[in-house]
Amino acid sequence: MRVFITGGSGQTGPAVVAELVAAGHSVTGLARSDAAAARLESLGATPHRGSLEDLDSLHSGATAADGVLHMAYGGDFSDLDDMMRRDRTAIETLGQPLAHSGRPLVITSGTLVMPAGRETTEKDEPDMAGIAAFRIAGERACLDFAARDVRASVVRLAPTVHGPEDHGFIPMLIATARKTGVSAYVGDGTNRWPAVHRLDAAVLFRLALEKAPAGSVLHGVAESGVTLKSIAETIARGLDLPTASLTPAEAATHFVSPFMATAYGFDGPVSSAHTQELLGWSPTHPTLLDDLEHGDYLTRPAS
Repeated sequence: MRVFITGGSGQTGPAVVAELVAAGHSVTGLARSDAAAARLESLGATPHRGSLEDLDSLHSGATAADGVLHMAYGGDFSDLDDMMRRDRTAIETLGQPLAHSGRPLVITSGTLVMPAGRETTEKDEPDMAGIAAFRIAGERACLDFAARDVRASVVRLAPTVHGPEDHGFIPMLIATARKTGVSAYVGDGTNRWPAVHRLDAAVLFRLALEKAPAGSVLHGVAESGVTLKSIAETIARGLDLPTASLTPAEAATHFVSPFMATAYGFDGPVSSAHTQELLGWSPTHPTLLDDLEHGDYLTRPAS
């Protein structure tokens, strides 16, 4: 399959590109810089110069492909409406050349769109007033193409996609612990985050491109819920720091931003049982806490 991918040079993207190439697919990746192009070439992919704002480049990349994987997401988090608009427009542009062809369109969202406080499944509706509601418009734009004979599917990734050289939520938590001298959590720390190893996520994206039915919503989750207290305690042991419980008001100033404080206090366990059964996906790589203890999270130089 000739696959066109956006975000292939980002954090999770290189693992996905490597997985697709190893499986025999031909990959072309959107590249907005020389560095991104070089990264894609090193992985065995062909760079396609452009950006999410360059709709002509998105359209031409999708037109030449047998399938499209959209992983890129950018913009200014101070303007969520603009981020939502940019993502929806990119998805609509990528999907249009695939209409009436049966070709796959797979886009990326996150499990933080789901309602809080209980374990949710792929069959549950996202929370329109939730912490990540700005991702829902992109999901719907993708799934609308299922009615136009596109094999459209959405992969909702766990908030922590862990593995070597991660630069997401967990490294931010570690950086805050180093800076403040305490490894903190919100309240009693029993709120739960899903997690998935980057290499397991890469396999899921490949399977989605290869065989996910039109209209599928998939959960990229290997662990349904890891408590934030257990994460904070593992960080504390590794850095030889104390732990601390914070009130929501304290968390708003302790962490990088009020948004991050809300995210670190979010209780959002998620099941991937349907995804695993539907696609035969079986995560096999280390857990988040294993990665924290034995990976590079706590040994790499502080940034």
